[in-house]
Amino acid sequence: MNKKENKKALCIMSGGMDSTLSAYMIKSEGYDIIAVHFNYAQRTQTKELKCFNEVCEDLKVQDKYVLDLDFFKQLGASALTDENLEVPTGGIEEGVPITYVPFRNGIFLSMAAAIAEKEGAEVISIGVVEEDSSGYPDCTESYIKSMEQSINLGTKETTKIEIRIPLVSLKKSQIVQKSLELHVPLQLTWSCYKNEDKACGVCDSCRLRLNGFESAGVKDPIKYA
Repeated sequence: MNKKENKKALCIMSGGMDSTLSAYMIKSEGYDIIAVHFNYAQRTQTKELKCFNEVCEDLKVQDKYVLDLDFFKQLGASALTDENLEVPTGGIEEGVPITYVPFRNGIFLSMAAAIAEKEGAEVISIGVVEEDSSGYPDCTESYIKSMEQSINLGTKETTKIEIRIPLVSLKKSQIVQKSLELHVPLQLTWSCYKNEDKACGVCDSCRLRLNGFESAGVKDPIKYA
């Protein structure tokens, strides 16, 4: 019997390439996947939810949660949730870009921890990338490890949750290559910050994705404007 059989992992999945690969990596270890998706009033909310559902179907996920966090729109302060702010398209920015959503991953992980405790999941996976990313402060390994410690301090003694960040030190080209190895349906994933029909190709997220495919020597299967 597989050592990991019947053990549960809660996977935070945006419908994007990184969190999708993370889920497939966890599934390959024999975990039963509980999928969690957050609608947080982001510009591409409808497209991301569609991608999430299609990826879950491919993964044969039995249990999934879709949570609405509308307060992010009221909060604003990010070009992803405030349509008065323009999504930058001039190239990958230095420092923390205006597409950073304040403490988003902290809030996601807190809610995921509540579900994981209820479901008896021992692992939470999140597809954060520190090495080759937009520079968000809530995507660093040190931050995620501190959240893991806080979650375990704030839950029952019998609850032991490990936060897995399998992509944190990978480059986008390595993420593409690993996705191909695991037969991840990259055509079902979405990365664009601006558009829901054809990806813009010029926002930070599109540029990082396209650079990854180019470096890996593979054509991106999604459509671009």
